[in-house]
Amino acid sequence: MWFRETVLCRLNPVEPGSVLLCTQQKNRLWGRITISILNCRQQNRTNMKKEAKIRPFWYSDIWLFPKIITIITSLDSKGRLNAAPYSHIMQYDVMPKNPRMILGFRQSSHTFENILATGEFVVNCPTAEYLDDMMETARFWPEGVNELDHTSFTTIPSQKVKPPSIEQCPQIAECTVDQVIRLDKSSGIVIGKIEALVFDEELIDMDRDERINAMNLPIGLGDQNRKYYYHAKLEPDNIIMHELQEPPDAMRGADTKTTLNWSEEAMATLMQIPPGIRKMVTENTEDWVREKGENIVTMELFMALAEEQGMSSDFFDRFRDERKKKSD
Repeated sequence: MWFRETVLCRLNPVEPGSVLLCTQQKNRLWGRITISILNCRQQNRTNMKKEAKIRPFWYSDIWLFPKIITIITSLDSKGRLNAAPYSHIMQYDVMPKNPRMILGFRQSSHTFENILATGEFVVNCPTAEYLDDMMETARFWPEGVNELDHTSFTTIPSQKVKPPSIEQCPQIAECTVDQVIRLDKSSGIVIGKIEALVFDEELIDMDRDERINAMNLPIGLGDQNRKYYYHAKLEPDNIIMHELQEPPDAMRGADTKTTLNWSEEAMATLMQIPPGIRKMVTENTEDWVREKGENIVTMELFMALAEEQGMSSDFFDRFRDERKKKSD
């Protein structure tokens, strides 16, 4: 038994101007012809756009912002523990010299008031198994109530700050206040300096794909009417990895010409940088070295430039480790 498949085109009666692609299969054994719309693609389809009104809480009510779920622990001026969930959070300064994250709060929230009073807080990232407990901390409990008493969470001492951490959270950031910004009749923004990043020990040396699966962090998808909150769980089969390809002219970057002499160690370090950005790094480095009145790029000068840009030897280790993995 075998089939002959023919592609048929016909006008789409639902959307004028578009075409449906259908398949016609002929069973040569039985002499039957079957037309199906299994592969039905609409050509020249356009989605109509309409402006939506910007309302209070637009970021959650209509705009879809997939976000990390965290529980922030803090102490009030009397030393009482408070815990509440927050997703308005992202990186602010990515370099290790002064690593910081930015967070948004209601200015009247207990967490924001505690942070102003004590200057410290902990960002705890729960796993998807603890979403129900996380929602318990979201209730509007009276001031002075420890929300964690209504959950299965337990606390452990933090490494660098006074507020405790949540033991069941595999990823934790201990922070102090770097800057506070009060938006008029809106959010309170806190830029927090990261004093310590703490993980379950076995996670630290994992590759990213292993760590993603092991941590099982949920994703917040916003709410409906400030009552119904939506979350997604990361399933291993639904995680997609894309490898960034070099641009067509990247090989020219691999053969970048130098205009100064480079020490052997500095050149070896330069070669660890991906070809796509190696030319830019070479030119910027040599310009900087010339400004210093030098004519040889030494490792000391190379690292001095990196430090001036807020980087350290860890920046080069990142590429070195990746090259080692590929060679292994």
